[in-house]
Amino acid sequence: MSPRSASVNEELRRRSRERLLQSTVELVAERGYEATTLGDIADRAGAARGLVSYYFPGKRQLLQSAVHRLMHLTLQAALEREPRSEDGRERLARAIDAILGLARDHPLLMRTHMAGILTAEGFVQCPEQQRLAELLRDTVARYGSADVDADYPLLRALLMGAVVAILLPGAPMPGARLRAELFQRYGLDWELGVPPDGGPPPDGTFPSTMRPQGAGDQR
Repeated sequence: MSPRSASVNEELRRRSRERLLQSTVELVAERGYEATTLGDIADRAGAARGLVSYYFPGKRQLLQSAVHRLMHLTLQAALEREPRSEDGRERLARAIDAILGLARDHPLLMRTHMAGILTAEGFVQCPEQQRLAELLRDTVARYGSADVDADYPLLRALLMGAVVAILLPGAPMPGARLRAELFQRYGLDWELGVPPDGGPPPDGTFPSTMRPQGAGDQR
């Protein structure tokens, strides 16, 4: 039997890594972070325990990469959902709804992820995070930003703050209220994206004067 080509080996490594990431999301969502071991993750993925350490320096880094992958896939699916749209304001609305939806649908996982970012390990730079960042940057550019390098980190910070507010133990903010604040900040009509329950914004219609100068211009 001839040896596998470099491209085949690369594809096998990619699939192994993705199985580990998917297994991490599933297990942490089911059991919580502390109750999930690297051995459990390897078993769920059908991989050798040593393969986990080969790809990731520790469980916290593995979790961040896994959640960044989930965020990227969720955002990508929202932006490509039919009917597809090239309108910058619609795409930004979908992006906001996608990230807030993760906090609603995966509270334990997202709370654990945010707690990890705020610990000594800090923010992990990984391929999954880079793909998520590229998609968000593209969304900001299509929205009509004149300075993507400044506006992308601001959007990221606002979304992270909204997720934390939704998940705050003992004093959570309603997702619809936070959506309304973000939509008002960016001058987005409530009907864009996926409005919660199809209802009106919490405080009525947004004033058109709230839209930033040049927002939504197509490029």
